[in-house]
Amino acid sequence: MTFDLRQLTAFTTIVATGSLGRSADALHVTQPALSRTIKRLEEQVGAPLFERHSKGMQLTAIGKALLPHATLLLREAQHAAEEIDAMRGLVKGTIRVGAVGSIASMVLPLAIGEVLKKHPTLQVQVIEGVWDRLTDALITHEVDLALGMAVADTEEICAISDCRWEDTSYVVAAADHPLRQKKNLSLIDTLSQPWALPPQGTGPYEQMQQVFHDHGLPMPNSAVETRSVMVLKSLVTRSGFLSWMPAPMFEVDRKAQLITALEIEGATGTRTLTAFRRRHGILPGPAVRLLEELRVLTVTK
Repeated sequence: MTFDLRQLTAFTTIVATGSLGRSADALHVTQPALSRTIKRLEEQVGAPLFERHSKGMQLTAIGKALLPHATLLLREAQHAAEEIDAMRGLVKGTIRVGAVGSIASMVLPLAIGEVLKKHPTLQVQVIEGVWDRLTDALITHEVDLALGMAVADTEEICAISDCRWEDTSYVVAAADHPLRQKKNLSLIDTLSQPWALPPQGTGPYEQMQQVFHDHGLPMPNSAVETRSVMVLKSLVTRSGFLSWMPAPMFEVDRKAQLITALEIEGATGTRTLTAFRRRHGILPGPAVRLLEELRVLTVTK
């Protein structure tokens, strides 16, 4: 079955807006014209894609099955156009990248800044999240590069071996936290304090768990679990929580004397970070430009 990209664009736009009228406005066509486009796609598929209601349009089971394929086909078409433009010397398109919090806080902004200085016609879309979110985004073509902790390759994604660097994580607290007054501070002293941490199963949590295990200690009770870097920082600075963060994530806060590492001997964890791509297919030209800058920035990290 051969699909018309204009029909798929109409289909995904209606899904995104939930309304024929809003979709027609977004696509700059009339509602009757948009209805005819969807009807032709439904005739090709051989089944209705939407259930029409007074409050909008909802996907049928067939529509739900078509959606991920339509999204992928449209993204691949856009990637192909960007790659052809790059080969013709027309540097334009969109860099789609996902990153864990520490990379999104330091290395990625520097790389983006350098890319846009050289190629100001490019645009950038960034997703920040934990690794499972980034893996899904990479597989579904929502992003073309995913930056995170080095893990084993899979059948669908693989690490880019010449783009690797390290960072170190610490127990962090607000600059005025009472523990800073204690002499000979040890890791065991932190167990009685309120903690805010990423959820269990995430890379930072497992790294911290290993540090506590190496000291013969259980993990502290986590009063708050969140994937939000902003929430973690706010709990540390405003509510007296302890947390576990890689240095790049709180570098700006350290310079502002808001968050700093507690001086606890041996309470650090180092990890290797890298860039990942889909194992199959061509890396789009805009993503290649970002990767080039990441290599330069991380070679000495």
